[in-house]
Amino acid sequence: MPFSISIKEKIGALKEVYDRLKGGKESLLQLIDETEIADSVYNSNAIENSTLTLKETEKILLEMEVSRDVSVREVFEAKNLARVMEYVKRKAKEEELSEPLILLLHEMLITTIDERIAGRFRKENEYVRVGAHIAPPPEHIERRIEEILVTYSSDHINYFIDKISRFHLDFETLHPFNDGNGRIGRVLINYQLFRLGFPGVIIRDKEKKVYYQGFTEYRNDNRTKTMDRLIILAITESLHKRITYLKGQTIISLTEHAKTQEKSSHTLLNAARRQTIPAFREKGVWKIGIA
Repeated sequence: MPFSISIKEKIGALKEVYDRLKGGKESLLQLIDETEIADSVYNSNAIENSTLTLKETEKILLEMEVSRDVSVREVFEAKNLARVMEYVKRKAKEEELSEPLILLLHEMLITTIDERIAGRFRKENEYVRVGAHIAPPPEHIERRIEEILVTYSSDHINYFIDKISRFHLDFETLHPFNDGNGRIGRVLINYQLFRLGFPGVIIRDKEKKVYYQGFTEYRNDNRTKTMDRLIILAITESLHKRITYLKGQTIISLTEHAKTQEKSSHTLLNAARRQTIPAFREKGVWKIGIA
């Protein structure tokens, strides 16, 4: 979608503040990233219908015992995805996104879950579908992966959000793997953001309906507006959170803030969802910084 000057200016201004404040505070940013891993893992797996709760995901990543029997697969899905996310954060500083790297990330994600398909694209007679969408045949995958990588890296005209959004839509439409496409695709969004100097984002299970709407919109009408907006809001929220911490502000819940401001929680919650106030979520709870 064509991005308005106001959106570009808002994100540009937030990024400028973030870049100015982060100098010498790498350890704080590292802590924020670390505390977000479980939240990010939980949400990405939940989008794929994992039954793990956030608390269970946290316990699994801390090697603690959970209070119910969970499948071995779900345990490895959580642990492997966390490892991929941590690796991506480091690797993005070193090299551009490439086909071998995508295959390596998939191998890291699927190893111990299904070794037969880990680290490779779909091959002959391996077809997949998502809802009513049947992904392109296996013989087209390598060529299409190369095409979307080249298109992304050679596009010096379109706004970066449009490029990332379209890459994600193309990648998920292609669905190159037998399993793990959604989780790898969302990891790649963060890889691209890290390469541009932005913090990572969390695509949340609560936005699953809107997220899937973005794919339907793209496949039916070649429009990216819904996915663009989802990524814009995620980036804005991520920047608001880090700026709040970097400024050393006192962080309170949005509900508590509503009482001090004599405003309804509903009004502030709507503003938070639209990111017209510098609010952000931690473990699903909306919070805000006060001076």
